[in-house]
Amino acid sequence: MEWRGRRGSSNIEDRRGMGTSGVGGIGLVGMLIVLAVGYFFGVDISPLVGGMSQQAPSASQQRELTAEQKELGQFVSVVLADTEEIWTDVLARQANMQYQKPSLVLFSGAVQSACGGASAAMGPFYCPGDRKVYLDTDFFKVMQSKMGAGGDFAYAYVIAHEIGHHVQNQIGVLSKVNELRSRVGQADSNRLSVLTELQADCFAGIWARAAYDKFGTIEQGDIEEAINAARAVGDDILMEKAGRAPMPDAFTHGSAEDRMTWLRRGLESGDLAQCNSFREAGL
Repeated sequence: MEWRGRRGSSNIEDRRGMGTSGVGGIGLVGMLIVLAVGYFFGVDISPLVGGMSQQAPSASQQRELTAEQKELGQFVSVVLADTEEIWTDVLARQANMQYQKPSLVLFSGAVQSACGGASAAMGPFYCPGDRKVYLDTDFFKVMQSKMGAGGDFAYAYVIAHEIGHHVQNQIGVLSKVNELRSRVGQADSNRLSVLTELQADCFAGIWARAAYDKFGTIEQGDIEEAINAARAVGDDILMEKAGRAPMPDAFTHGSAEDRMTWLRRGLESGDLAQCNSFREAGL
């Protein structure tokens, strides 16, 4: 993926140089590690990386970002800018809506959002309460070393997936899902969560297709990187890597096969109407 030297987004909040006071002063001990349900739409990787980001700076510390961290920040900014251009166009053409650009918060170790506090072990997540995506860029290292899903476009897919949740929020999907989940049991709530995630994967596919057509920056092998990343964050794969037997009723994001299928659907169609996972499930 060719991203260096391209326009970045101005909608980045970089909190990575802040101490724990930057996450509300609640500290790591009191920090809630949220599961991938409820308000947060992220990937709970705590079974794989229980020690992730334990060396957070103290409340009084400010630290200089490394050259690698600065480059990752630039990368995220460029990908976010691409999503802004793509979704401004797609929502205008396909939904007659004006896209409302979200902010993306970069953090290290722990963070406070309008949805509460979260640890880096939560993985990237979207908070509908403040319409922001939260990302610890160390997650990319976890993808490469623990999940076998490295590569620029694999990382871009993760960002595009979380932006997909923002699109869901803007078009009214998330509010309906959360209302339904408040009225059903755990198994049905998990099923609704899975359908939400699969639609966000499909939206990420729409972004990837449009980025390929519009920017010409996607290289040979990039799409395979994204599909491999979708597989790597399937619930069954994460459970197996954590030493647990896959339990479909406990899935909150979908199996590896389903996640790859819905990402491909967005890639092949580029059509919002083809991403209605809820309709396909009979809802």
